Amino acid sequence: MFDTLSDRLRATLGNLTGRGRISEADVDAAMREVRLALLEADVNFKVVKDFIGRVREKAVGGDVLASLTAGQQVVKIVHDELVDLLGTGDRIFHLSGNPAVVAMVGLQGSGKTTSTAKLARYVVKQGRRPLLVAADPYRPAAADQLETLGKQLDIPVFRAPTGTSVPEIARLGVEAARRQVRDVVIIDTAGRLSIDQALMAEIAAVNAAVKPVETLLVVDAMTGQEAVAVAQAFAAAVPVTGLILTKIDGDARGGAALSISAVTGVPVKFLGTGEKTDALEVFHPDRLAGRILGMGDILTLVERAQETFDVNQAQKMEEKLRKSSFTLEDMLEQLQQVQKMGPIGQIMSMIPGMGNMANEAQAAVDRGDLKRTEAIIRAMTPVERRDPTVLNASRRRRIATGSGTALPDVNRLVKQFTEMQKLMKQLAGGGRRGALGSLVGRR
Repeated sequence: MFDTLSDRLRATLGNLTGRGRISEADVDAAMREVRLALLEADVNFKVVKDFIGRVREKAVGGDVLASLTAGQQVVKIVHDELVDLLGTGDRIFHLSGNPAVVAMVGLQGSGKTTSTAKLARYVVKQGRRPLLVAADPYRPAAADQLETLGKQLDIPVFRAPTGTSVPEIARLGVEAARRQVRDVVIIDTAGRLSIDQALMAEIAAVNAAVKPVETLLVVDAMTGQEAVAVAQAFAAAVPVTGLILTKIDGDARGGAALSISAVTGVPVKFLGTGEKTDALEVFHPDRLAGRILGMGDILTLVERAQETFDVNQAQKMEEKLRKSSFTLEDMLEQLQQVQKMGPIGQIMSMIPGMGNMANEAQAAVDRGDLKRTEAIIRAMTPVERRDPTVLNASRRRRIATGSGTALPDVNRLVKQFTEMQKLMKQLAGGGRRGALGSLVGRR
């Protein structure tokens, strides 16, 4: 979502960091570019004006301009202001009460029901025992969708008889949770196609009936400034405690994500980063600011690696890297594991200094490069995968035919793998730990 904005900001601020001392005119020129980049990303105009004003005041004040690292200090100022902009309010996800009641609210199409299941999965990982409550009697199959997701996650779903009011469904759901000794209740409330008084009155009635400790508004980040208007309307009518921004992995401009908290005063608590039930991230302003500015996000990368890779498996792989016995079979296995961590472009953007390669990496995936690589390796015999030196011309032609690719594709993969093996030998000789083992091993 932030690719275009990130590219613009990296280019603009990179021009500053490449110099020694900078002048006030240099700062003003950079701030004009930053302002344009933010406005083109659909960030709220007033938010942009205030943001640029604060950055400029700090950049031209004090001893910044006189410093030999002035450009780097300006980048740090931009980063810190981005963190402040994104980090409004209490971002802690509270689960007090027995059971702790969480109400999910939002418009239809925002991803509310899917986010309810994602949140339940997150809560289970925290050691809690949630119950999902299907409290949307208006949208056809909403309860069925929630029940299907609940079965996938092995989490029970409460459904009330047809004709039961939404506040009553919520109240009965909390009673059911107490009977079933469930310590968290997540209520998927009814949505509407647009904001209306009946919806707001209904959500207020749910709040009065079950007194949720968290009322989370689910907002589609791809709707731009409309998302900000929706958040303002809900926050004015009901005690919204936090936001879940969905479709953050989409290709919209991302301005809503940057300005929604500053405009509404409601903190973002979670980001929906994909369609699967594991695609929910706790929102960390500093991490997102780092990604936008191309500084990476190692902490999130480590967390994803820990969730995706088995520790024992990672240790075995690290041993292979140390002994330089990494094979094409291992390469195939690692490709499959890395893809489970999320879109490759998103993963690349988390690695410091690799943000400018994220788009290229994702484009390679979209072109089918990884699928071709997988097809080529699968077309090899076990002996060929373990020892590519046996791949003579006739074997390579057979592999190309078997994988539905061309001979140059096979040659290119073998060459890349050979170069990678050489690099691994150099790293092993330097006594460095395998990247995978060091990531997964951080406990």
